[in-house]
Amino acid sequence: MSDKCIRGKCNSIFLGIIKCLIAVSTAACLLSGCDLDSEYKTIDLKNVINEEEFARIKPKREPNVFLFGFDLRATPEEDAKQYLPFLRYLENATGYRFNLCFTSKHKDIVQVLGTGEIDFAAIGAGSYLRAHREHGVIPVARGLNSLGKGEYQSLIIVRPDSGFKEVKDLRGKRFAFGSINSTQGHIIPRIMLAQQGLRMEDLGSYEFTGSHFECANSVTSGRFDAGGIQDTMGRELAERGLVKILQTSEYYPSSGISAYRNVPTEVIAAVKKALLDFQPLGRDAEPLYHWERTEMPNGFIEAKDEDYEEFRNWAVKLDLMSKFKSEERKP
Repeated sequence: MSDKCIRGKCNSIFLGIIKCLIAVSTAACLLSGCDLDSEYKTIDLKNVINEEEFARIKPKREPNVFLFGFDLRATPEEDAKQYLPFLRYLENATGYRFNLCFTSKHKDIVQVLGTGEIDFAAIGAGSYLRAHREHGVIPVARGLNSLGKGEYQSLIIVRPDSGFKEVKDLRGKRFAFGSINSTQGHIIPRIMLAQQGLRMEDLGSYEFTGSHFECANSVTSGRFDAGGIQDTMGRELAERGLVKILQTSEYYPSSGISAYRNVPTEVIAAVKKALLDFQPLGRDAEPLYHWERTEMPNGFIEAKDEDYEEFRNWAVKLDLMSKFKSEERKP
């Protein structure tokens, strides 16, 4: 399946299709044993929109139109509804046009951004490290968390009724990660396990579920004993009594926006200025959709490669700097 892009300003057809599928999503969630709140619906665009339908909303590569991609965080529906208003902000602030792109399951965001199939992407620190090392991708800005820091954490979560008291209790247990390329859903949880003396082979089984949402669903449904998830979603679910936080990680560089190395310098400069001027809690808040659930709820600060040095050292120590393999040990 090819990558799919939609216009930041012309997305009514796409969102119309999505809205019509919410009922299908709800039924699928119930049938699969999902016990997350109804605000988190799962929709697989690959199953519900065929190539012909997507072709009608996929624009061609046009001069002075820049393609924006992202690491999947929640569901395709939720991510699209968050990023489309954000792209409208970038268009108004920079004068350039942007299309939102979905990455196919056969590629990862590092490959797509690094080879110039897209121009900008919202990616985690782990994806940035690979993209910078393998393709010379340029860091533009990092997200500011709810405390105004350009850092974030990961959580190891368990069911509220579990008897686990510390991470060491997970030896021999079933562990769910998010995407294999995710910083908060894979790399930081790996660091947390290593700090407690647990290697991957010390787990009874593990699986890369593809997203933070699916990781949480795997834990709440009882398919896995524990999981590694991003702090924003994990804390929200814990407040609702859906999960228990077993451990919180140290702070690491947050997700941000990076650029393909051949994007014109004046375009990168304009995008950087727009990002640093972005006020999601103030002037620019009104059209946004649940921006507080992203890794940049308070806007952005400038990103530099040296910001990632400590995190890079951990990734090297755990041998995570090479291209990830989608291997898994199932129950």
